[in-house]
Amino acid sequence: MEKVFRDPVHDYITVTHPVIAALIDTAEFQRLRRIKQLGTSSFTFHGAEHTRFSHCLGVYHIAKRITDYFSLNFPLEWNPDENLLTQCAALLHDVGHGAYSHTFEGLFGTDHEAVTREIITSPQTEVNAILRQVSADFPEKVASVISHEYPNPQVVQLISSQIDADRMDYLLRDAYFTGAVYGKFDLTWILRVIVPTENGIAFKYSGMHAVEDYIVSRYQMYMQVYFHASSRSMEVLLQKLLARAKALYKKYPEYFAMSSPCLVPFFREEHRLEDYLRLDDGVMNTYFQIWMTHEDPILADLARAYVNRHLLKSIKFNRDTVSLDDLSILTQLVEKAGYDPDYYTGVHSNYDLPYDFYRPSSQKPRTEIKILQKDGALTELSVLSPLIKSLTGTIHGNSRFYFPKEMMENPEFTKHIQNDTFFDKEERDESSKL
Repeated sequence: MEKVFRDPVHDYITVTHPVIAALIDTAEFQRLRRIKQLGTSSFTFHGAEHTRFSHCLGVYHIAKRITDYFSLNFPLEWNPDENLLTQCAALLHDVGHGAYSHTFEGLFGTDHEAVTREIITSPQTEVNAILRQVSADFPEKVASVISHEYPNPQVVQLISSQIDADRMDYLLRDAYFTGAVYGKFDLTWILRVIVPTENGIAFKYSGMHAVEDYIVSRYQMYMQVYFHASSRSMEVLLQKLLARAKALYKKYPEYFAMSSPCLVPFFREEHRLEDYLRLDDGVMNTYFQIWMTHEDPILADLARAYVNRHLLKSIKFNRDTVSLDDLSILTQLVEKAGYDPDYYTGVHSNYDLPYDFYRPSSQKPRTEIKILQKDGALTELSVLSPLIKSLTGTIHGNSRFYFPKEMMENPEFTKHIQNDTFFDKEERDESSKL
C-alpha cells in the first residue's frame, strides 16, 4: 500500500508502512489538524496557519529519509530494525500538544511531553492500540525515545538533539508559512552528510557549512519570528483572558458549564486525558467569542481584545538590572488610569541558546554537534567553525513589560521609556550627570 501527502515544504510525503498509515488515521493524531503549529504567531504573520499535523508528517518524512539512507549506506553502523521505531517516534513526537499549548500549560500546569507519552502508552487510546500490534512493548519503546531514555543514542538524537528531524522540519515549515526567508537552509545536503556513529549521529566535514547555515537560520527564526513582540503580546492577552475565566469560575459555574464545558475540568483542576483531547484551537476560539458578551467587564474586554487583535503595547527591560519592584512604578500608573494591573500588565521573557557544546554540569546538558573529519576523528562543531564559536554558549532574547497602548499618551508613563526600553531611576540619574 502507499499513501501520498502533497506537502508545500517537502513536495511528496509517502507512507508505505501500514503502522504509520494507521497511526495517521487515529483520532489522537487527526486532532493535530486542529492545533496551530505557531499558536498566536498567525496574528503577526498572517500566513502562519499551518498545523501540528503537517509538522508531524514533515518530521516523519525527514526521519524516514534518514533511516532509509542509513539502512542503505551504513549496514554496520545502523540497525534497520530501528527504522519503524524512529519513524513512529518522529510522527508522534508532538501528539500531546494541546490548544495554544505553551500558554495553556503555564496556567493549568499541563505538560505536552507527558501527555504525548500518556497517549502513546495508555491502553485507552487508538494510538496505543496500533503500536501494540507491532509488539506488546512497542508503545513503551516509542515513549522512551521521546523521553530520551531509549538505550540507542542514534535514535534519540535523530528525534531530539541540537540538529534533529523535528527542528529541521519546523524551521523550514515556519519560514515557509511566515514568509521569513532567513529560516531556510540546505536540508538536502545535510541529509547527504549525516552519519550514524557509536554514540549518536555526526556530519561529514564536507557538510559543515550547511550545518552552520542551519544554526544561523535557527538563530534568526528565534529572534525575528518566535520572539516577535506582537506574537508575545497576544500570548500575554491569552494568558490573562484564561486567568480571568479561571478566577470567575467559582462565581459563575453554571455560565461556564454552559458556555465553555470543555474547560470546566481545568478550572476545577481535575482533568483527565480525555478532557485534554477534547480541546483544540477551534473550541477555545469559540469560547472566547462567547465570553465577549459576559457581564464581567474585564473578561468581556479581554475576549474582545484577543478575538479582534487589540494588542497590548510593550517595552524592553534588562532582567539583570531591573526587578519587578522597579517596574511597579509603571504598574501603579496603569492602575491609576483605571486598568486592573493583574489583567492589563504582564511580563514576558524569551531567551534562547542557539548552540552549545556538551556541559555535563549544566542543568540540561546538550548533545553537541560532531563533525566527522577525513581521518575519522569526531570534532565538536565550534572547534572547527569560528562562526559557530561566536554563538556557542551565548543567550539571546529579551524581557518585555506589557501594558495598554493608551498609556503611551500619558507623559507620566512615557517619561520612564527611552528607545522602547524601560529607563530606570539609576540610569536617569547617571544620564543627568553627563
